[in-house]
Amino acid sequence: MPADDALEAPPPVDAAAVAAAAAERAAQERVAERWGRSAAGWQHWLARSPVGVDLLHWWFDEADLTALVGEDRYVERLAELLSKAAPRDVAAMGLGCSRRVDRACRFPEVCGLDPVVPPGGGILSHRHGEMPGACSGFIDCWTRHEIEVDFTVGDRHRSVLLFRGGPDAALLWVDGVSVGEGEWLDKGGHWLEERFFVIRIDGPKDHPLQGPGYDIGAQLYNIVSLVVYDAELRREHVFVPDDTENWTEPVLRVRNGTGYVYADSAACEADTPDREFPIGEPPAP
Repeated sequence: MPADDALEAPPPVDAAAVAAAAAERAAQERVAERWGRSAAGWQHWLARSPVGVDLLHWWFDEADLTALVGEDRYVERLAELLSKAAPRDVAAMGLGCSRRVDRACRFPEVCGLDPVVPPGGGILSHRHGEMPGACSGFIDCWTRHEIEVDFTVGDRHRSVLLFRGGPDAALLWVDGVSVGEGEWLDKGGHWLEERFFVIRIDGPKDHPLQGPGYDIGAQLYNIVSLVVYDAELRREHVFVPDDTENWTEPVLRVRNGTGYVYADSAACEADTPDREFPIGEPPAP
């Protein structure tokens, strides 16, 4: 038998599969051209996300939308969308994440997958790296909004801070509720026990120890006040030092149904709080 007859015929070309692949590549190029190369990698997630496409549209069309609705409404709507967004939606915006704050996620093929939930457990907080469901924190290092978004365990609660260049312009929302409204806010706060969002605000201007902050990078004056937002009870607490209290780095601790505010870490270690307040029981699931 001739050698040529022994060669197997090539498999038939699946014309439909080839056409589908070409269409997907064309769609990705269109998305990349319109919304950036990083957004193209999130196409499969965005196709089923409830708010992801709206968020991307609002984010990338800022100039046109601000001209249409004004600066205040643009910022308000951006906060509304971020307060409804899943971590994968925020990642698709191209913000820095827990893995690398200085660049967009480079692993949408992994981070765009559904999170893996262990039996009897929940989605972890403090997620970082290549992880299905994306990271739990995001930071905007490059735009004038200076966005910070942080999710708690199970993505049950989230904080959205727009620092906007300084504490006098900063705005904060927790679970879509405006927090610290009208106050000068520090650049970033933190979650305590996955329930309380804690952030420093400007202290009394007439405090006898008030003056410029001395730490490098300090955004507020030396004496500061403290805002504690209870995300379970949707309750805001504001604590302001009196003239005898030297609150340069106030600390919150919670134990046995009571919150304790300390002037600084040394006072916390010595367990000498300046304030105590009751913590109500969260509502039943």
